[in-house]
Amino acid sequence: MRLAVGSGNPVKRRAVEQAIAETIDDPTVEAVAVDSGVSEQPRGREETVAGARNRARNALAAGEYDLGVGLEGGVGEVAGAEGLFLIMWVAVTDGEQVGLGSGPSFRLPASIGDRVAAGEELGPVMDDVLGEDDVAEKQGAAGALSAGVVDRDDALAAGVAAAMGPFVTGRY
Repeated sequence: MRLAVGSGNPVKRRAVEQAIAETIDDPTVEAVAVDSGVSEQPRGREETVAGARNRARNALAAGEYDLGVGLEGGVGEVAGAEGLFLIMWVAVTDGEQVGLGSGPSFRLPASIGDRVAAGEELGPVMDDVLGEDDVAEKQGAAGALSAGVVDRDDALAAGVAAAMGPFVTGRY
C-alpha cells in the first residue's frame, strides 16, 4: 500500500510510519510537500481540521497513492479551560472516505501562548524559548511541554492511528 503524507516534514512521515507499523503490511510512505490551504499558524479546531483535510486530499492527488494523509498542528482555545492549547488533527482519505483523528492537546505556558495569541507562529516561538533551531522537526512543542514523555512523533502518531480507523478496521 502506498501512502502519501502531505508534508515535507520528516516528523510527520515518521509519525505515519509509526502509526501503521502494526496494521498495514508492506507499506510505502512518501512525503509529498503540498499546500494546506490554511494559515501558516492555524487557529482553532475548524481551521486545523481543514488544513489536515486539504493536505490529505492534495497528497492523494499528487501521484498514484492508495491513501493521502494530512497532519496539521494548530493552536486554539478549549471550552471550559483557560489559556491557549497546541492542537493536532489528522485526516486520511482514499478519495471517497475520510478518517479524522486528533493527537493530544497541550496547554501552552502563558509566556508562549501570549506570543502566539499576538500573532507569532508557535514553531519560531518554541525555537526562541528553547534556544534551539527547528524544534518543530525534532521533539516539537509536545516534547518540550511534556519533558520528553510524549514527543511530536508520538503525539502525531496517536492522531494518525485514530484517523486510520476506517481503513484498518471493519467498524466504520
